[in-house]
Amino acid sequence: MVDQPSFITEARREQIIKATIEVLNEIGFVNISLAKIAKMAKVSTGLISYHFEDKEDVLNNTLVYLLKMQFDYIKERVSKEKTAYDQLIAFIDASLAYQGTHRVNNIALIEIVFNARTEDNVPYYKLSTDEEDPLYVYLEEILHYGQETNEFSEFNPKSVSTMIQGAIAESMLMNGKRFNLEAYKNDLVNMVTKMIK
Repeated sequence: MVDQPSFITEARREQIIKATIEVLNEIGFVNISLAKIAKMAKVSTGLISYHFEDKEDVLNNTLVYLLKMQFDYIKERVSKEKTAYDQLIAFIDASLAYQGTHRVNNIALIEIVFNARTEDNVPYYKLSTDEEDPLYVYLEEILHYGQETNEFSEFNPKSVSTMIQGAIAESMLMNGKRFNLEAYKNDLVNMVTKMIK
């Protein structure tokens, strides 16, 4: 049997997080408030306060939600492939597809990472953490796997992972009709293939 209260609680929290993403997309981090999130979610600010400690808690949970959504989207597509090369291509393809189909999520993610600050006034993007980004680790694992199976040549998986992720992230900042995501993906795949073979 489904635990009714926790199911309802999770659904309500997700509703508030999705509204936060929309507000970040429309007016940005600097102008966001619980009142504006509540209006977008069509709930009271009191209900938001029941589910989250404060605005920072909402934004932190939104960041976690966005990172998880992106990771799950990519992993689901990569896990269908058997060879390291096919996994790598699926990783690049899924990462860029996510950029193209989840633009609002990307804007919200950028807004939080570049504008949110800790209690000590340190911007999130400057935080040094021992926890590595799961996507970087996942890509490194694919590159290691390819070296173990002799599909890939010798190179530093961490460096190559950083280069690939940098190219993927840069595409997030490109917009407009003149930017062809499909052509960009093909160029990136060709470049990476030459680098790893």
